Amino acid sequence: MTRVTRRYKFAASHRLNSSRLSEQQNGELYGKCNNPYGHGHDYVLEVSVSGPLDAVSGQVVNVPALDRLVHQQVLRDFDHRYFNADVREFLGDLVPTSENILRVIENRLSTHWRGVFPGDWPYLKSIRLQETKRNRFELRTN
Repeated sequence: MTRVTRRYKFAASHRLNSSRLSEQQNGELYGKCNNPYGHGHDYVLEVSVSGPLDAVSGQVVNVPALDRLVHQQVLRDFDHRYFNADVREFLGDLVPTSENILRVIENRLSTHWRGVFPGDWPYLKSIRLQETKRNRFELRTN
């Protein structure tokens, strides 16, 4: 098996605030990330896929197809957006933490994966999201 990782960038803002917590609890839990005006990040998203080399193409994944999928399902809706107001999954009670952003990305990609890659391969191996120089999050799918 070979793993291929593609890197994408997008800028977005959010406010970490749970409607299930008091104002004081939100402030204690999220600190400066609970700023009522939100704050932004220049995110780096890495999508890793795995599979055997295709005998004809010599590749694990059709890279342009993967790029289109990530653009259509993630970048188009996330880039230069305010997660709390502009991304449907965060319009309710889901707090736009990086952990939850990863879950949303994984769900969006997985939902459309077999429509783009109809065979057994490649499969989505992991998704990583770098929020700051000090904060990187990873969701392993397999």
